[in-house]
Amino acid sequence: MKTFKKSLLIFSAFLITFFGEIAVNLACGGEIDPYDYYISYFHNNIEGDEYSPFAYNQMVYLNSETDVASEPDINSREWARFLHVKNEDVLKVMYKTDSATNVKLVNFDGNISQLPDSLQENSFIQALGKRKAPLKYYQFAKSCEPLANVTFNLWDATPRDTTAMAAKAQEGLKLTTAEKDDFLKLRYAYQTERMFHFAGMHAESKSTYETHIKTSKINSAVKGWALALYAGSIRRLGNPDEAAFLFSKVFASNPERRIQAYKNYYYTSSPVQGALKYASSNDEKANIWAINGFGNADSGIESMNKVYGYEPKSLLNGTLLVREVNKLEQNLIQANDIAKIGYNYYFSDNDNPKYKDSLKNVNLKHLNEIRNFALKLAAEKKYPQPELGTLTAAYLSWMENNDPLALNYLATLKPEQLSERLRDQYRIIDLLIKAKNIKKGNTFNENGLLPTLKWLDEKRFAENKNQPYEQYYDNADKRFSRTTRNFYQQILAPAYLKMGDTAKAALAMVKGDLNRKTLKENSLFQNMSYESINFWQKYLSPKSMQGLAVYKTKAMGNDVTALLASALNQLKNDDFYELYGTTYLRTHQYDKAVQMFAKVSTGYHYFAPENWYGDGENTKLYANPFIETINDFPKKYVTAKASITKKTFAAEMLRLQKLTVSDKKNAALYYYKMANAVYQTGYFGNSWFLISYDWSSYDNSNPAKYVYDGDYKKAQTAKAWYLKARALSTNADFKAKCTFMLAKCLQKQIIMNANPLSFYYYDKKDIKWRNFIKANYNNPYLKELRFNYNKTPFYAVAAGECSYLGDFVRPKTQ
Repeated sequence: MKTFKKSLLIFSAFLITFFGEIAVNLACGGEIDPYDYYISYFHNNIEGDEYSPFAYNQMVYLNSETDVASEPDINSREWARFLHVKNEDVLKVMYKTDSATNVKLVNFDGNISQLPDSLQENSFIQALGKRKAPLKYYQFAKSCEPLANVTFNLWDATPRDTTAMAAKAQEGLKLTTAEKDDFLKLRYAYQTERMFHFAGMHAESKSTYETHIKTSKINSAVKGWALALYAGSIRRLGNPDEAAFLFSKVFASNPERRIQAYKNYYYTSSPVQGALKYASSNDEKANIWAINGFGNADSGIESMNKVYGYEPKSLLNGTLLVREVNKLEQNLIQANDIAKIGYNYYFSDNDNPKYKDSLKNVNLKHLNEIRNFALKLAAEKKYPQPELGTLTAAYLSWMENNDPLALNYLATLKPEQLSERLRDQYRIIDLLIKAKNIKKGNTFNENGLLPTLKWLDEKRFAENKNQPYEQYYDNADKRFSRTTRNFYQQILAPAYLKMGDTAKAALAMVKGDLNRKTLKENSLFQNMSYESINFWQKYLSPKSMQGLAVYKTKAMGNDVTALLASALNQLKNDDFYELYGTTYLRTHQYDKAVQMFAKVSTGYHYFAPENWYGDGENTKLYANPFIETINDFPKKYVTAKASITKKTFAAEMLRLQKLTVSDKKNAALYYYKMANAVYQTGYFGNSWFLISYDWSSYDNSNPAKYVYDGDYKKAQTAKAWYLKARALSTNADFKAKCTFMLAKCLQKQIIMNANPLSFYYYDKKDIKWRNFIKANYNNPYLKELRFNYNKTPFYAVAAGECSYLGDFVRPKTQ
């Protein structure tokens, strides 16, 4: 019996545990997009762009690593004002020259004729040629650059030349003392401080700041850059709390260095109270609390209240408020099954319903706290955009499923008087509230949504107009694209599905994905997201495809149906009819499948899975479902020339189907061939890709769900046709073949009730394991084979090749 159990696993359980299969087309989406991993309709920039890098994002440290202001632009403007030259000329010389030009500029002595023609007309260069003091500083700054800007290389960590930097710092200190012009004096002092700092001479760096920069009376961004170095030296000299406070000041004063200051604040590891010890004004305290709020992925209600209490007019309040709303979206809005979004859908922290209910209650309590704060912000009107508070309260009420309250809040606003971003958010919230019946799956007036849906289209088309087609997570600014997609795929498509209109749900899924008016590649599946492709390829039936074909004819109207259908009509028909034909293959309507495949272009490449272990010409897997096999593994694939496509498969199955009627004498053989073919199109066969678009070693551990799973996972049609073939035949050997295949078909249904974890550990105590073993050992078709057909030639061959059958028929004493 032990031998039987072991062979039983080899024959069948490998379907769950085996990972070495040649073709594993695992159904999986792309990598997680850090800007699109949860459902969101509340745009994270509606309060402005001043603090946009600090919008909520749990997937990355910062929502953006790009400061909202440009240091090169700011420095170029200051030099342009000082020398009365053009900003763009300063920018070009200081920041945009190539290495060869840089060499010439380092040695530039004022003689313009030595420079390339492109620079001789540059107003900045001309001014330096005429004024010795600025040129002298420029040359000094250029000499500091190679010392300060050492590129870090993990494999060749070249250390900084601290000796040269110390010498350069001493030179700079003399130049600072000697310089009379305040503009140049400040910059000499900054270069000096920087050289001391990078040389590790923090006491000298600190002294330079306190003596020459802190006392400077000119208004320049350089003072903020110098303050950041000063804070770093203070930290190195043993006072992280004061350093954190100083970095918070840079955060507030220098938007071009805000991200760096934010990171450095946290590098100090100072608690909030440590930095607050040095804060003397409400503004300074507010900035410290805001930084701590931006660094908090959990509830930030304390930071919000503190910032508002100290500086209610600060834009920090709006950013913090929107962050909290986005956190609540992640925690409370669930992704729909047909359009799964977010890693937390697949990797839930705890599937216990009580845990989930408890967590939901905590978040709803937090939602109420945030709404109260938003209403306070709106009522007191101290914040520059108090309407943000009202909009927030309306949206949170919608999230809470309190649509009447949400409508009441919106009714207090006049959209025409709102700023553009607030007005856009108003329209989105209004759309969500109008869709309340859609969410419940009730009958609704979809055409009442048409104006807003058209507006959303224009918004998302605009934000994708100048974007490249191939991007790698460059999606931070595609807010309207996400909103539109989420509405179609998370609200509209599920509503149509509940109403029984799967075809319209499929239309909504496609519409949600099309972000451009003009498509680069207009094939159907090239323009769909993974979620939409999964829905189309797994959920749609012939009836759904018939509905879609009808909808395709209604694209010229002025209603939501036309809006959806026009999106589908942008795409070529090949993928459409290929899928249409596949749904008929799944339902064994081979005559209609032939008709659909006839509409597919002659050169169309039917899906063939990748051979992960192939090379050269052996990169695809091909199959012939009409070959006979005793064992399911290893799968018997064929060459490309001997392969059967969906089109040829449909034609051959139709021919056999007709022969079962016209040639009744040989009907048993035709049914047997058809049964073999549909058996091979199952998960366990060599032609699974004739009815499925992916294959995973986990497929058989999941319950049957889709319309074709009866064949793909349970071999139900194959079993029925094997029974017919056996009943129509009088040949014992043929009947033995049919009986053996019937045993295999039944076993596919038995394995669906197994516990896959049992097979890893041979857990004999597991009830599903014991039932699985018992059910297989008591397979009635194996008993028939043993007692009724043990004298047939096939029986001898099968018992020799199939260890499962051999172990079954072996006496128990062995």
